[in-house]
Amino acid sequence: MSSMSPKSGSRCTVSGGEVAGILVAVFWAILVSFLAVALARLAQTLRATTKLVADVTEQAVPLLAEASSAVRSAQTQIDRVDAIASDVQEVTSNAHALSTTVASTFGGPLVKVAAFGYGVRRALGGRKDDAPAKESRRTVIVGRTVPASRRSRWNPRGSRD
Repeated sequence: MSSMSPKSGSRCTVSGGEVAGILVAVFWAILVSFLAVALARLAQTLRATTKLVADVTEQAVPLLAEASSAVRSAQTQIDRVDAIASDVQEVTSNAHALSTTVASTFGGPLVKVAAFGYGVRRALGGRKDDAPAKESRRTVIVGRTVPASRRSRWNPRGSRD
């Protein structure tokens, strides 16, 4: 029987296959450890993502409801503005038709009455268009003309003209 403890002076020999087996076992242990850590972190990330999506969904549903309500309200207001604009267009066309009617009804006769009144006023005034207007008398003073109404007044230099 061989004992497990080496005797003094004896050597323990390990074959190359045993060394390779030990290396493979250590490699697998390290690989499994890394995979376990990666899977644990992935699980944490998935939990956080699930919670985030749930929170966003919780907040998004009321916001979408409010947005839908706002769009409906805006559509109602646009319909009202459209109705008002069509009414304003109708009033504008009616006002245009009324002004055209008034202009055609009263415009011609009013111009004739005004022309008649002007003719009567000219006739009663006694003026004739062919007669030249009476020119005002002027006195010529070296280099300038002074109207007749200013002859006896002082000139700008302070002396009498």
